[in-house]
Amino acid sequence: MTTPSQISQDEINAILWKACDTFRGTVDPSEYKNYILVMLFVKYISDVWLDHYEQYRERYGDDETRLRRRMEREKFKLPADTDFYSLYEQRNETNLGEIIDIALAAIEEANVEKLQGVFRNISFNSEAALGQTKTRNARLKNLLTDFHDPRLDMRPSRINGMDVIGNAYEYLIGKFAAGAGKKAGEFYTPPEVSRLLAKLLDPQPGERIYDPACGSGSLLIKCAEEVDSEDYALYGQESNGSTWALAMMNMFLHDVNQPRIEWGDTIRNPLHREGDNLMRFNVVTANPPFSLDKWGQEEAAADQFKRFWRGLPPKSKGDYAFLTHMVESTYLEPSQNGRVAVVVPHGVLFRGSSEGKIRKQLIEENLLDAVIGLAPNLFYGTGIPVAILVFKRDRPDTRVLFIDASSDFEPGSNQNRLRGKDRDKILAAYQVRETVDKFAYLADFEEIKENDFNLNIPRYVDTFEPEPLVDMTAVNAEIGRLKEEIETTEAQMAEYLQELGFHE
Repeated sequence: MTTPSQISQDEINAILWKACDTFRGTVDPSEYKNYILVMLFVKYISDVWLDHYEQYRERYGDDETRLRRRMEREKFKLPADTDFYSLYEQRNETNLGEIIDIALAAIEEANVEKLQGVFRNISFNSEAALGQTKTRNARLKNLLTDFHDPRLDMRPSRINGMDVIGNAYEYLIGKFAAGAGKKAGEFYTPPEVSRLLAKLLDPQPGERIYDPACGSGSLLIKCAEEVDSEDYALYGQESNGSTWALAMMNMFLHDVNQPRIEWGDTIRNPLHREGDNLMRFNVVTANPPFSLDKWGQEEAAADQFKRFWRGLPPKSKGDYAFLTHMVESTYLEPSQNGRVAVVVPHGVLFRGSSEGKIRKQLIEENLLDAVIGLAPNLFYGTGIPVAILVFKRDRPDTRVLFIDASSDFEPGSNQNRLRGKDRDKILAAYQVRETVDKFAYLADFEEIKENDFNLNIPRYVDTFEPEPLVDMTAVNAEIGRLKEEIETTEAQMAEYLQELGFHE
């Protein structure tokens, strides 16, 4: 039971979502999410810092100089006058946006190892995003006032653990994604799908985990949670600067162990390298942009890392560019268990031409482990059904498991949802690797070859439900009975009409 000194996850979520009213309807959700999430970040680190400050003061007294020296030993440093409460005290200043920007720059500079560049893509003094000075100041004052809600005291001693804030951050990202339409796919994968991907990959202590299109970082965080240990290394890359900043803050709020998240175009310029070669990983996962146009085919032909030796994907569809990069980023030695799980549109399973050649080559190399079809309308920004492809360097045989989970979901008015029981059903079938009637099919290489390396799931998993056989004898008997009933009724009606004086 929640005591008056504590706050629940739902209470925090509700207060934060109400704070969005400051911008809702006047600023695009894909823009205002940055201001809300940055302010949540500043409020949280301020409460953590002040909580520790109070603890030191109880222990060492009121000597301000001594207290400041102690606080400088904290993992996270908060320079004087940059905390949320100092900003709140200046809420009536005419240059409020500039004051907030200066504070963010100071916080970043004091914590350059963790936050370098995180705030460079957002300005609270932007006229283009937040309006002219008077309007901008009013909005920012309202935002500070909303976050000053006494219930939103996020000191660790009150919220009992960092996950509450990390979860609130994830909650807001999900809410923003729901309102961002097609742009949502740029930064968010539904948590239920992220959890499924993480469990399929089963990351182990000591492994390197990588997402080349990491968005806000939620998929990487789910993988880290599956390790159930501090012994892991997270790597990611994101092309959108604002989304990269969200990922960095998300990692911090979830207390992720030393992530390396780079900002840049993974296909044109992969930034995780070892010498002149791509860095290799045990676990590679992503929900890359579907069928990305102008992904960089021109540069790919002369790729210095020779990632596209199987063939160049079409210029207007980058699915196999990401997929190829991911496979090439795994460790080559089977003993290091390099594996990939990636979300793709269904066209990846059967499209021909250059994509068909790449698909054939991957299968002939015995890398494809499973094809899992999910329900439609699970993802924000698109209603199409998607599939998960699993690749493994260390495979016991040449068979491929096909799973049709397209009917396993909880319907929603705007969005369908993958339930825990749906996820568990998929995982059980994947782990057992046996044919299950109307759900899973274990296909051998020759069968896939006979299908011309087409991976369309209905070719392998038969979900057809035959219509029940019709008993024509019974149907004819029923027709005869109904005819007799009609004749009797018509005779009765004729008698009644005659009694009433109606005659033909």
